[in-house]
Amino acid sequence: MNFTIVDYIVFGIYCLLILGVGLFVSRDKSKQRNAKDYFLAGKSLPWWAIGASIIAANISAEQFIGMSGSGYVLGLAIASYEWMGGFTLLIVGKYFLPVFIREELYTIPEFIEKRFSTQLKTILAVFWISLFIFINLSSVLYLGALALQTILGLKMIYGIIGLALFAVAYSLYGGLSAVAWTDVIQVVFLVMGGLLTMYLALDALGAGEGVIHGLSSLIDATPERFHMILDKTNPEYFNLPGIWVLIGGLWVANLYYFGFNQYIIQRTLAAKSLKEAQKGVLLAGFLKLLIPFVVVIPGIACFVIVNDPELLSQFGTNNLPSLQQADKAYPWLLQFLPAGLKGIAVAALAAAIVSSLASMLNSTATIFTMDIYLPYFSKTKDRNDRILVKVGRITAVVALIIGCMMAPLLDTLDQAYQFIQEYTGIVSPGILAVFLMGLFWKKTTNKAAIWGVLLSIPVALGLKTLPDFPWMHQMGLTALITLLVIFLISHLEGKGQDNQKGLQISKDLFNTEPLFNILAFMISLFIVVLYILFW
Repeated sequence: MNFTIVDYIVFGIYCLLILGVGLFVSRDKSKQRNAKDYFLAGKSLPWWAIGASIIAANISAEQFIGMSGSGYVLGLAIASYEWMGGFTLLIVGKYFLPVFIREELYTIPEFIEKRFSTQLKTILAVFWISLFIFINLSSVLYLGALALQTILGLKMIYGIIGLALFAVAYSLYGGLSAVAWTDVIQVVFLVMGGLLTMYLALDALGAGEGVIHGLSSLIDATPERFHMILDKTNPEYFNLPGIWVLIGGLWVANLYYFGFNQYIIQRTLAAKSLKEAQKGVLLAGFLKLLIPFVVVIPGIACFVIVNDPELLSQFGTNNLPSLQQADKAYPWLLQFLPAGLKGIAVAALAAAIVSSLASMLNSTATIFTMDIYLPYFSKTKDRNDRILVKVGRITAVVALIIGCMMAPLLDTLDQAYQFIQEYTGIVSPGILAVFLMGLFWKKTTNKAAIWGVLLSIPVALGLKTLPDFPWMHQMGLTALITLLVIFLISHLEGKGQDNQKGLQISKDLFNTEPLFNILAFMISLFIVVLYILFW
């Protein structure tokens, strides 16, 4: 990409703005930052910061690069992750957050300790830390560096190191406060950059008649890529198995990700109140409706441009994406933005990457510090805030170093987004089953939960070996088998009696304000309409 001086200025302003805000928020007026300040932003976040931060943590290189690449290969159907995710957020806001905020949690494993045992909490804490480092951090670093390599010609190792240093520069000292408040700015950049790229692609397809005509031309050129529900004849059915996307394993992925994933839910735990957390979730739900248009549509448009000789002649053939290298689709398009706008688009991409990196680092540090270091390695077993914050910072640096070492090993992937979903799906069904039973069935026992989560992994791996068995089916079936295992062991062990650690939950706990109900209905209606339009 030919970066002009204007692009460098725009990108430099973005970098200085993020670093400046991050360091400003990180300043320590009291000279002694405590654990609540560092890990939960002092429980002071308003709804709009929560909603923006959820999206900034969620939308990363996985979406801009990985989901756009999947759009190139299979089309709009990949948007189910976003639109179904919007509906899932409503469930989380109404039924999960009231319990989590009432329990005053720092981490999701902490809930497991209160409901079950320290032993199970430790097992899950190790699961999460491993997943964050070896799958999430490494994949985001890889995809981000791939984008910089495609756009700027930067060597991958330099891109990985640069992104890592940028993320750690503004987030390491200030903790969640620095991450959440800079996320508000990051969301503005990532949405603006995504819209610019979408406009470029559709305007090119519109042949001078505007983006609406361009969208119509795009649908006419490749109608098979505008079906949300794939049939069995589609070569990508294995990844998105038809109607089962709506009623099967995708619910496992989404409920786990938005309900029990530390680096997403941590923002809501830092809310001023339950109502603020729920309003933040609503904002995130609305933004989820927009995301496929700014990341998937460019991927589909890229496919049409690459396969149309007349259109391709206007763009050029350098570094072309392909079905085998689909993750190059979004970066390839960015090369052709006008001067100045190029800088905004690359800033948007950087915003998506570094905001997610910062979120993952903070959450990894939170889980290790509160759930591993404090109970097992702290000499006093007491909360010494200065030491806990220091341990959190060291943990973040170590996690980042490991992630940087792992990232180049992902270079053989053709659809990184599917890789992330597939391998996260090995551990998520068991964790989801444990949480659901622990939240809503008082008879669930600790032994049953431990057996359930441990057996879920060999069950998932076993199902994964079945020929022609979509991995989304594997997730759904693993979750059902784990739920059954937990139910049977709990019933045999508890002899039908409520477990002494069972949660006391009343219907009043799940009451929500009329505004929440109205806006939740609107989001649900939009999702239904979108599926009807693109069935």
